[in-house]
Amino acid sequence: MKTINDTVKITNTNGIAIVEINAPPVNALGAKVRKGIFEAIHHVLEIEDVKAIVISCQGRTFSVGADINEFGKPRIPPSLPDVLSVIENSEKPIIVAIHGMALGGGLELAMAAHYRIAAHNAHCGLPEVNLGILPGAGGTQRLPRLVGVQKALEFITSGKKISASTALKMGLVDKLVDPNGLLEEAVKYAQGIVANNSPLKKIRELTDKVSSDKNYSEIFDKFRTENARKFRGFLAPEYIIRAIEAAVSLPFDEGMALERNLLDELLAGPQTAALRHVFFAERKSGKIPKTSSDNHVASILKVGVIGAGTMGGGIAMNFLNIGLPVVIMDMSQTALERGRVTIRKNYENSLRRGKITERQIDDRMALLSGTIELSDMADCDLVIEAVFENLEIKKSIFTQLDGIAKPGAILATNTSYLNVDEIAAVTNRPEYVIGLHFFSPANIMRLLEIVKASKTNDLCLATAASLAKRIDKVGVVVGNGWGFVGNRILQARQGEAEKLILEGASPWNVDKVLYDFGFPMGPFQMRDLVGLDVGWNKNDTSSRTVREILNEMGRHGQKTNGGFYDYDDQRTRTPSKIAETVIIDFAKKHNIVRRDISDHEIHDRTLFAMVNEGAKILEEGIAACASDIDTVWVTGYGWPKYLGGPMFWADQIGLKKVVNTLLDLEKRFGDHFKPAALLIKLAEEGGSFATE
Repeated sequence: MKTINDTVKITNTNGIAIVEINAPPVNALGAKVRKGIFEAIHHVLEIEDVKAIVISCQGRTFSVGADINEFGKPRIPPSLPDVLSVIENSEKPIIVAIHGMALGGGLELAMAAHYRIAAHNAHCGLPEVNLGILPGAGGTQRLPRLVGVQKALEFITSGKKISASTALKMGLVDKLVDPNGLLEEAVKYAQGIVANNSPLKKIRELTDKVSSDKNYSEIFDKFRTENARKFRGFLAPEYIIRAIEAAVSLPFDEGMALERNLLDELLAGPQTAALRHVFFAERKSGKIPKTSSDNHVASILKVGVIGAGTMGGGIAMNFLNIGLPVVIMDMSQTALERGRVTIRKNYENSLRRGKITERQIDDRMALLSGTIELSDMADCDLVIEAVFENLEIKKSIFTQLDGIAKPGAILATNTSYLNVDEIAAVTNRPEYVIGLHFFSPANIMRLLEIVKASKTNDLCLATAASLAKRIDKVGVVVGNGWGFVGNRILQARQGEAEKLILEGASPWNVDKVLYDFGFPMGPFQMRDLVGLDVGWNKNDTSSRTVREILNEMGRHGQKTNGGFYDYDDQRTRTPSKIAETVIIDFAKKHNIVRRDISDHEIHDRTLFAMVNEGAKILEEGIAACASDIDTVWVTGYGWPKYLGGPMFWADQIGLKKVVNTLLDLEKRFGDHFKPAALLIKLAEEGGSFATE
């Protein structure tokens, strides 16, 4: 055995050299690892009795690729392309043994080898697009030569992982083996190649998969058109398409040079910084502060959900998906059956998309039971209330539940706005009461606001954070204040949007400005989608707002073919003359003088109001850090990911500009635009939310 450095060593096994990488926890290809591989290959090539080389990795995974901490820093040689060139041009066959995950540069390394053998439970992926970049060590040049242009386009622009079996079908790997014998099988495979004098398969020399596409430029145009909505605003997908076009139209080395130039452009641009921020912010949000309950969480073996409606059913699905039994409670058998049918339909939709099997549906539905008796929650470890957003109703439920639930059971409310302390106060166990604010549809949306009330204990909080990960949610711990983080900022934006349409802007003008900024839809389109009647009480309505009037007219949004917009049977929207008349009449009745309002004003009033509210949330300790606010808004509210979140965006444009804009808005429109004290402080000190 020869040790190159503390990350790479070489073992000679009967003429097969094993170059082993050991750089925990994920074998990232940092400078030391790259240097180790580079020197190891050169060393082995000089050993006459070594006939072939196997590259393998220690630990739980092969390699996740580049060390993200090196981004934005001077490059330390050898570069990954230089390392891969040595591998590809080796005169001795090189076989890569893949286990766990081969991602990004890790998969690019594998493609530079002559053969790839993988454990049958391994996964492969090129996720660089998620960080606003493209594979920069030949991934865009080798993959289309190996699997074809269409599959390469789909694979790289999606950033998604694929299973080893899918990789085998695509031609990305050559053989699957049992993970327990991966290294031994790789050595045998190498010995077979040597014995048979098999040719070296250099992907750079493969032409059949790309030459057939040289006369089909429409493949790329069609792909752009089909994915225009998904790629909107993002730079990396277009750069990836251009790089793959180069794999078809240019010699390999020229394609590699173009790939590197495109990567450098992306690295120098603003989007990769924003997307890296989102990546790290999401990871950070799942970590709760150090507490006495570190590494201790309550055992959750059964979950109760109160309310079998859309929200309750969606919440229940999260726990059924991970194999936990769920008892769901509602006021009638009819409501329970309706909820059960909806859950099954949701699963059947997933079945049609190939995401689950019939057996999985049956297994999950078998874990679901229904009841009309609250007493059936007595043996649940976690009970989540998901009923109408009414404080008195929720307090009544928790009063009853307190006398039913077993000691130590966690009682959670799914409230979107209400005071969790008031709900906890009606129980004799406030330390076990917490807010779990799921977002609709709860079985799909990834965000989960974990609301820490004043008496919520550490065990309860740690359990909620752990459970969020188990059900594949992005859990963000927030403080107990009206609207928490997401809805409080949403209300600041919505309040300005509603003032703007009374003062002269149309709902579609406001929506267009925010859509052009990068949101998937504007506030009034979103209102129509969710339903104008959500939160509206027909027994307590008196035309106090435009929304109340539209609801009183039976215009509840898309579901009634009319709200702020009119909708046809395909739910295609058009600006509504009816809504426009309601707005104009309401403004006239309340002596609001209407005027022309520019897109610039719409932009500043809605977006800077959000940043200012975020700063107030930080001042009050409702959010622990600015990145948590960004995570909430990127994950749950459609803030454009490539802009990093409202607080990151504010840092990028400069907090002095933010303060000056707010001061101008304050002069024109009132005290609600007065800059938060934290904003003023940071601007004066030249600070940022990132360092606060």
